[in-house]
Formats: sequence, C-alpha cells, structure tokens
Amino acid sequence: MKSSKSSGSGPAAAVRSPDVWRAGLARFVNVIPHTRELGLEVEDVTPPQVRMRLPWRDTLLGDVERGLVHGGVLTMLLDTVCGSAVLCGLPAPEVCPTLDLRVDHYRPALAGQPIMAEARVLRVTGAMVFTEGTLWQDPQRPIARGIGNFVRLGARNTPAGFAEALFGEDDHA
Repeated sequence: MKSSKSSGSGPAAAVRSPDVWRAGLARFVNVIPHTRELGLEVEDVTPPQVRMRLPWRDTLLGDVERGLVHGGVLTMLLDTVCGSAVLCGLPAPEVCPTLDLRVDHYRPALAGQPIMAEARVLRVTGAMVFTEGTLWQDPQRPIARGIGNFVRLGARNTPAGFAEALFGEDDHA
C-alpha cells in the first residue's frame, strides 16, 4: 500500500480499493464518539463518493410528540458524510476541518426509520475541498441537502501516521 506521503499524482482512490476505503471510513466513524454511539454505518464508498446509514434509535428525536428527528442530528450526519468524502477525494488523506456547512431542510426526518446519507466531492483546490451531500429515508423524497466546504491543512499539518491509522496499517494484532 502507498503511504500517506503521496507524490500528489492522482487521487488516493487510485491506490486503494472501494472495500479498503469502506473499512477505513468505518474505522474513522468509530473513532468519533458521537458517531460511534449512534451506530453510524458506512455502506458504500466509490471515491470520491460515500454512502452511510444512521440506524433508527429513539434518542434521535427532537420532537417526541410528532416523532421528528432533531435537526442537529441531520447536520451532524451531513458534516460526517461530507467530511468522509473529502478523505477519499484527495491525493492522500489529510486533516481537513469544516469551514462552512449549509443545510437546506426539505422535510422532517420521521421516527422509526433509518436515515441514509450520501456525499461527493465536487471540487478540490490547493486550499479547499467542496462537497455536496443528501439525506433521505425514502430515495424519492430527500430530507435535506448540505453543501460542505473544508479547509485543506496539507501534509505538513496532518499528524504523522494519519493515513496508516485510517486504514489500520499500524495495527499489528
């Protein structure tokens, strides 16, 4: 496998299979406490596109009387799926914090159903990564759309071993 010190020639996806990316992003969402506790699942990765599934749980409710999911859950889900798309849309994985996330809510997410999330990288520049994500419970009726912009910190500001940890290459168990 290619190390995180990429020559910069081509996307990271070119050197890792979608299954390796799926396992790496599953490791990523399991390191984040709130996504781990909520049971967020990585369903598919076709770099630079990612699909995730948030299983239903009662703690997602924001309006118990009407059975509606809290808007903060939807925002978190869009931020996570868009940020995950960023990781596989770059020449090598690097730390890229969210600069801006715009969420357009189309309809409420309803109790009792999982929420699907998909995001893709739209454009990569030397300083930024631009993404778009969608949430749904019924594929014909989107819940929300998000536009996420992420700042590239570059290899110099990404911790040594970041890519190896992401892909479990430092596991010797």
